[in-house]
Amino acid sequence: MPIHKAVVKASIGLHARPAAEFVRAVTATGLPVTIRKAGIQGVDARSLLEVMTADFPFGCEVELAVADSSLAGPAGQEQAVEALTMLAGLLESQGAA
Repeated sequence: MPIHKAVVKASIGLHARPAAEFVRAVTATGLPVTIRKAGIQGVDARSLLEVMTADFPFGCEVELAVADSSLAGPAGQEQAVEALTMLAGLLESQGAA
């Protein structure tokens, strides 16, 4: 299972606009990405409601993951790693959001 860690840099955390931007980016990957932080089970990162209610505040370390069962071979693994790297970069560049 490809996993990538990131820190939420949006000053308001993953709420409202930063959350919507993140969910749109996740949906565009076409992959079933989950997002989690310490103490909670992963939530579907394609769901704005789940992302906002899970409460990912500024400075929170999160873990992004894609289940192996949704990937087809090495090309699928590579696509997942690239997508998670892009999504982590988005979370870490939202400081002005």
